[in-house]
Amino acid sequence: MPPPGKKKQGKVCRDCHRVVDGENCAVCGTTNLSDDWAGYLVIIDPEHSEVAKKMNIRLQGRYALKVR
Repeated sequence: MPPPGKKKQGKVCRDCHRVVDGENCAVCGTTNLSDDWAGYLVIIDPEHSEVAKKMNIRLQGRYALKVR
């Protein structure tokens, strides 16, 4: 649960961890989304990001570190 006054950015894809605005993931197309996630990550340059490599992220965007 976010602290009072702070709102989470949306739902997160359980498969690729991408933060999505609609009802399905724009990257993998799934509708397997979760409201229960933690850790906000923005990938700008996935080719040179060690975190992106560890999380197997190939596209820039907003991601969650942990999805339940």
